[in-house]
Amino acid sequence: MDSITPFAHTYTPNIRLNQVGYYPAALKRATVLSEEGKEEFKIVDKDKMEVIFTGKLSQTKDWKLAGETVRIADFSDIEDEGTYMVLVEGVGYSYPFEIRKNVLDSVFLGSIKGLYYQRAGIPLREEHADKWHRPMAHPDDSLLFHPSSGRTKGFLYSPRGWYDAGDYNKYVVNGSFPLGQLFLLEEQYPNTIKDQELNIPESGNGISDYLDELKYEMDWLLTMQDADGGLFHKLTTKKFEPMVMPHEAISQRYIVGKGTAATLDFSACAAQAYRIFKEMDAEYAKTCLEAAKRAYAWALNNPGIEFANPEDISTGQYGDTNFDDEWFWAVAELFISTQDSSYLDHLRTDSIDFEFRPGESWTAYMRFLGMFSLLENQEVAPQDLYQRLENGITKSADGLVEKAKKMDYFQPVDDFHWGSNSDVLNAAMIMAQAYRLEKKDDYLVGVQQAMDYVLGNNAMGVSYLTGFGDKTPMFIHHRQSAADGVAEPVPGLLSGGPNSRLQDVVGGTIYPENPAPMKSWVDQEPSYASNEICLNWNAPMTYVLGFLEQESK
Repeated sequence: MDSITPFAHTYTPNIRLNQVGYYPAALKRATVLSEEGKEEFKIVDKDKMEVIFTGKLSQTKDWKLAGETVRIADFSDIEDEGTYMVLVEGVGYSYPFEIRKNVLDSVFLGSIKGLYYQRAGIPLREEHADKWHRPMAHPDDSLLFHPSSGRTKGFLYSPRGWYDAGDYNKYVVNGSFPLGQLFLLEEQYPNTIKDQELNIPESGNGISDYLDELKYEMDWLLTMQDADGGLFHKLTTKKFEPMVMPHEAISQRYIVGKGTAATLDFSACAAQAYRIFKEMDAEYAKTCLEAAKRAYAWALNNPGIEFANPEDISTGQYGDTNFDDEWFWAVAELFISTQDSSYLDHLRTDSIDFEFRPGESWTAYMRFLGMFSLLENQEVAPQDLYQRLENGITKSADGLVEKAKKMDYFQPVDDFHWGSNSDVLNAAMIMAQAYRLEKKDDYLVGVQQAMDYVLGNNAMGVSYLTGFGDKTPMFIHHRQSAADGVAEPVPGLLSGGPNSRLQDVVGGTIYPENPAPMKSWVDQEPSYASNEICLNWNAPMTYVLGFLEQESK
């Protein structure tokens, strides 16, 4: 047996890897900050403290985006299940990781349970929320209309739904878009999560806990539709609340604005909901589809209404000026759900944009959701359109695969915007669709390495999902986590990730001087630009985890 450095129960931050684990047949890599004279690495069985594999480190790589010189340890040959550590003599032991089938199952479930912790309008009871339990807050049963809504009298009853991010507001654009990603997972891999798997209030009702959780958000979205079919833009206070618990955030809440983007996003999402819920609750599904149609009709009559915050409102704007992507998504989902070919008359197929761009997120990525749904429903999609989408998505995925092979930490993003972790995962969703079309190993490896990046093989050496991994964010920009007196943040929430724009330095966030793009992240509560959480970051995380759990061996 090889002689090894005694394990002192401390781990080095200079070996980066997926801190949760790897599937047996997956490509397995760790990144070692370069040390002169270090040529080999060892894989140590943590339980037995025995070396089971010795390998050569790669030649040095000079990674500019990370600002690092590194070597790669490849231990893909190890497929036996167990708990292991990477050891580089003189550097130290890595964080432990598992190799096993369904190695990311707990992370997958945790990312969905994170949405439960974002629920508005009910108490989170200890039996479901453990130490993150809290009183009921924001029943949203008598909301005032802001003048921007077009209404001046009465109140709106708009309960349920998820808090959007680190704040306590609810937004139609950023409720519909992530819900669309979550619905896609259910459509492609139905009933993956069974009843009683998430320990939520609805557990035990005979319905998938996943669908119960998604319905909680869909219920709220339906309340935001005006009588004329258009969607109010958001439900918010005039200004962000201080860093207090939900039940202590008692400022008046308003129904604000109405616009084309929110209406089309809702229309697409509600049309998807019809397909997702029709077996569970036919009447509810029909309600969703009728709402989708009415929203689409309103958008046809109001095709260019942009939303911008009124002067007295300073909460998240979610503004957009180009609605091409929203139109594509809405038309695609309505056509699939109704099989009414008249919707295709409004589908612009002459200039479909297959290029993935970091930072698009909730402003434009939804065109891909429309493409994914059409590819998933080949039996109703026109053959020429299907072929064009298949070719476009696989070509886009091929480009992302090749880019990731050359990129720092083997992920496909080279420009780090607000929510860059969601960009990595949204790119992974494109590779995942290509894999569903053609079982090329490169596509699956690309998705797996994107998840490796998010779970620890990155320039910060951090597993960005709270509560999963040994080194995770502790001070996320999230009001409950800051105010609840619990040392650990609410689990299952994805930190936004490196953001080279550093917009929050004016608010007290302190970054290292001139950080490399991949190191533009700090674990500080004021850092809304790098360390906030958000629904549209958790959603692709859940999708990619669900995909990997079904497709990886």
